[in-house]
Amino acid sequence: MNRLGSAATPENLLQLLGRRPRLLLVDDQPINIQALHQLFANECQVLMATAGEQALTLCRDKLPDLLLLDVQMPGMDGFELCATLKADALLSSIAVIFVTAQGRPGDETRALEAGAADFITKPFNPAVVRARVRAQLTIKLQADLLREMAFVDGLTGVPNRRHFDERLDAEAQRARRGRSSLALLLADVDFFKRYNDCYGHLAGDDCLRRVARALNASMRRPADVLSRYGGEEFACLLPDTDLAGALAVAHNMEAAVRALQIPHSGSDVAGVVTVSLGVAIAAPALRCEAAELVSLADEQLYRAKAEGRGRVCGQQM
Repeated sequence: MNRLGSAATPENLLQLLGRRPRLLLVDDQPINIQALHQLFANECQVLMATAGEQALTLCRDKLPDLLLLDVQMPGMDGFELCATLKADALLSSIAVIFVTAQGRPGDETRALEAGAADFITKPFNPAVVRARVRAQLTIKLQADLLREMAFVDGLTGVPNRRHFDERLDAEAQRARRGRSSLALLLADVDFFKRYNDCYGHLAGDDCLRRVARALNASMRRPADVLSRYGGEEFACLLPDTDLAGALAVAHNMEAAVRALQIPHSGSDVAGVVTVSLGVAIAAPALRCEAAELVSLADEQLYRAKAEGRGRVCGQQM
């Protein structure tokens, strides 16, 4: 039997994922939201919105697993919201079930073509709605778990380079669209080849695991993501972060690794393992291009090494 098991359910999947499924109810009639909330409050983290624009904001902030979505709403209707989600790289994996009184010919086809997973008409049977929601949550959480397994670095347990590349492209698109800032930190373990030569590769692997944990613990927001960039190098994306904020995180990371007090007799910086960090910021007023952000962060990392290592250097584009 594989890690998912032969009969995956939202309950055993959330145990593997470590969280409850997030369900967003979107309907301009509070009585409908209340009825659906009563159905799922005990097994899901339930979010609520009464308009399409409000729901879109919640999707970007909370990343729900599934939307139960009405068609007719003021402003952005359900079809437009669904299409917007599916066109966004960060939101496209959110599953959508329409729950609506719309009964015109072609509405269900239009919903499925917009990217919905299912279509339920009102008045609905609560047992049927629960069964369909559980089915779609199981599919969604299975996909999330498989994706997570494919995107995790086997040595350190943090996301891998493939995950970083995808997340960088998505965050750069989001920064351009929202005219927001985006910070990239590149961290490199100082004199790591000497460490391996002196202490052996098993000790080197353990060192990288401990460094990864220290770097990861230095971040505070769910949207901040640390990845293993390659070898002894790590990358961190900080959305909506200015230069001062990114430099503060980078200095915390440098101090956290130094505080591990991992002996390193071959270092020219200190008698313990240290890291050098390069920080790059794409400001809101500029068009955020992923390749330029990486290039600037790499330049700043090179500068930190040239100035003596075990330090932070940063610059805004």
